[in-house]
Parts: sequence; C-alpha cells; structure tokens
Amino acid sequence: VRLVESGGGLERPGGSLRLSCSITGTDSQDYVIGWFRQVSGKKREGVSCISSRDTYYADSVKERFSISSDDGRNTVYLQMNSLKPEDTAVYYCATASPYRIRYSSSLCTLGGEIWGQGTQVTVSA
Repeated sequence: VRLVESGGGLERPGGSLRLSCSITGTDSQDYVIGWFRQVSGKKREGVSCISSRDTYYADSVKERFSISSDDGRNTVYLQMNSLKPEDTAVYYCATASPYRIRYSSSLCTLGGEIWGQGTQVTVSA
C-alpha cells in the first residue's frame, strides 16, 4: 500500500484548502485512512480518520474540517475551512492493517503503520 498526499500550501486565516491522499496497492475498502499533522518539535496529532463504518475528528478541527473519499476509496480528501494559524503543520496521510485497525478513532489515536511523505500547510496573513 502506498499513500501520496497533495494539496498543501499557503493560505490566509479564514481561508480553505483541500488535501488529497491517493491510495495505491490495494483495492480493499477495509483499510482505515487518516490525516495526521505534526509541528516541528511536537507530537504528531490525529486530525481526522475515515473507515467504512465511521469518521473521527479531533476536537480542534470539528465543525471546520471534513473528511471524505471517492467511491472506490482510491482517494481520501480533507477539506479544511476556517483555517487558523495553529493549523500550520506538515499533514500526513496514514493507514494500518485492517487486521489491527478497524475503526476511525482507533487509527487517529493509535497511529498508522504506513505513511505518506507529508504536505506542508501554512496559515498566515
């Protein structure tokens, strides 16, 4: 399984960005896919995750971010609205074996096994 992120960039506070995670190497929709972010020197945070059963959002992004996927789960999106400077981070897409992780909250709290290379999001005036 391989994950490739895209869509990061520089945006002003209050603006919007959409991140995309392209998933290759599997046709299985049993994989839970999630978005994490990390600021240099800080612990990686689970932002939002999606499974075939449910979705999960960190409290810091509820009502502002939305996770979705295309029908084949080939791409998972993270729509980020009302961006704040504290959303600035490197955003990573991740997944884990469906034998280990089956629910979105599990992936977002336990972390993934397979990671993308990350995409920088900067929110600044």
